[in-house]
Parts: sequence; C-alpha cells; structure tokens
Amino acid sequence: MTSPLLALDIGGTSIRAALVEKGRVTQRRETRTPKPATPEAVLEAALDLAAPLTSGARAVGVACAGAVARGSVTATAAHTFPGWTEIPLAERLSDGLGLPCWALNDARAAAWGEFRAGAGRGTSEFMFVTVSTGVGAGLVLGGRLHLAANGLDAELGFVSVPALWQRGEEVPPLGGLGPLEFETSGTALGERARALGVADAKALCDAAEAGNAAAEAEYSRSAALIAWKLADVAALLGVTQVALGGSVGLREGYLARVRTALASFPERYRPRVVHAELGADAGLIGAALWAAESAFHV
Repeated sequence: MTSPLLALDIGGTSIRAALVEKGRVTQRRETRTPKPATPEAVLEAALDLAAPLTSGARAVGVACAGAVARGSVTATAAHTFPGWTEIPLAERLSDGLGLPCWALNDARAAAWGEFRAGAGRGTSEFMFVTVSTGVGAGLVLGGRLHLAANGLDAELGFVSVPALWQRGEEVPPLGGLGPLEFETSGTALGERARALGVADAKALCDAAEAGNAAAEAEYSRSAALIAWKLADVAALLGVTQVALGGSVGLREGYLARVRTALASFPERYRPRVVHAELGADAGLIGAALWAAESAFHV
C-alpha cells in the first residue's frame, strides 16, 4: 500500500491539514490562522496542527497564500501576513515535521489539483480561477504547472481593468485603471452591496439572481470583466478550459454570466468554462500531488 501524503493549506482565515490518498482527503484537521499572522505564529500553528498526521506520511505538500518561489513565501497582502518576506516555509516545515516538503501558492496548488484530479483532467492548457475574497489563478501549460522564478505565476487578480470603484492610475486616453480583483472579487461585490443598501456580497448575488436590476448590473459587470480576461488568456496562451472556484465563482448564476459575456468574443478566444470539482479541497489535493511528484523526481 502506498503511504499517504500530508498536505497543509495556509490561508488568511484558517490553516488546514489533511492526509491525502489516491487524490482524495482521508483525514483532516483545521485551526484558525493566528492574528497577527506573523511567520513564527503561523509556523507554530501549522506544525502543531500537522504533527498528529505525520505517522506513515511520506512527504508534505503545502499551499500558501502569497508569492511562493523555491519554497519561500513573500506576502502579496502584507496586512494579512505581516513580516512575510522570503520566509523559507518548505524548509521550516520539513525540519519541524521530519518529512520532505514542497510549497506552492494556494491558487497554483488548486490548479494542479483540478488538473490532475478534477475539472482539468484530459486537457493540456488549463486555468483555475478562484473568485472569492480576492481573485487568484493557476496555469497549466503543455501539461506542466506554470511556475515563475519570482513567484508571480498567474496573478490574474492584479491585471488591469477599467476602475469604477477603486481608481488606480490615470492612463490617457483610457481613464482610471485598477486591479481586476478590486473590481470583481467577493470583497468588491461586498462594497457594491453596501452602496446599494444590501447586506453583503452573497445578498447582492442573490438579489441579482432574483431579478434586482441594480444588483444585476454589478454582478454582471464582475462576470464580464472575468470573461474578458479569460479571453485574453486564451488568446495569449491557448488555454482551452477554465475551472471557476471560490464562493462567488462556484455560483451557478455567476458561471452562467461569465459564459454569456464570453459569447461576445470570437470563438477561438472562448475557453470552455466549468465549475471546479474539488471544492475547498483543491489546494490540499494539489499540494499533496505536487509533493508526491516532486519527491519522485528528486
């Protein structure tokens, strides 16, 4: 019998640990991410959480928010992960758990999980996009996970779009530009919701799907901006399939609106867009599979 893999998923809200066998989670543990989420506090919490699952495991895969390069992590949201600058996460976890460890950005880990065991199976150019608190992504090109030396492998949330709500730099003659996630994420939709007198992003999405015109305008704009960037990725990189995840991305109504917006683009620039299949476990599964394959090639 093949030994299980230990996986960790380190996020701004929670830290999760799991044993993964044959691409499925068999045991899991979870704790809240310490506040403030300094490197030492997070590492201590992660080691305490994972330690009871190490018996029999052959390697550790860790999915972590931020820019991950050569096993080290630098925060892209310093207010969420203060003090995270080139923290040797894989090395520290390996030393603490006594197992070889490999680290990926959380969205890249989810992309690999979906490619190997979920909605990306059977493709060679694939993208996973999460629309949730922020917008994250991971790319598989030619059957290989795209990993850049600086850790910015597929930061779809930080490409520029016209900014209506959080203005960025003025670029004549285009006007205000801002990051995609500032205009499309669940956080952004929450801001729109409050401006419309609606409780939160979920309530705005519910109202749009129930026929509220003002909510529909915001909901459809988010989906259209995502669709626009998916068409760009298809044109640039030949991506043929995209899996949407995250609390917003997994809504049936959101998927339908992304598909409707994509229909405005030429057919060759329209990737097939589906829902992610592995849900919240995509990052855990992807990190575990990445660790197994990395260990095999050592």
